[in-house]
Amino acid sequence: MAVKQRQGNKERGIKVIKTVIKFQNMVMAFDTEGEQVPQYQGRYKDVKGSILRDASPDTVFTQWFNYDFEPETVSREEW
Repeated sequence: MAVKQRQGNKERGIKVIKTVIKFQNMVMAFDTEGEQVPQYQGRYKDVKGSILRDASPDTVFTQWFNYDFEPETVSREEW
């Protein structure tokens, strides 16, 4: 069912989530071409549900806290 949903989204012009970055309480999302996906960006508590629902099995979940040099890749469950 999720595969059909993603295919349907692609046909409707909705971008596939490739990478999400969680900051302290904000999220940025990017598609497979590195472009931002605005409908999945914003406050973590506001976008978490839609990201987890719509993310593909290939989506990379990361978090970037404090002054780390790069984001840390984490599991979907941990994110």
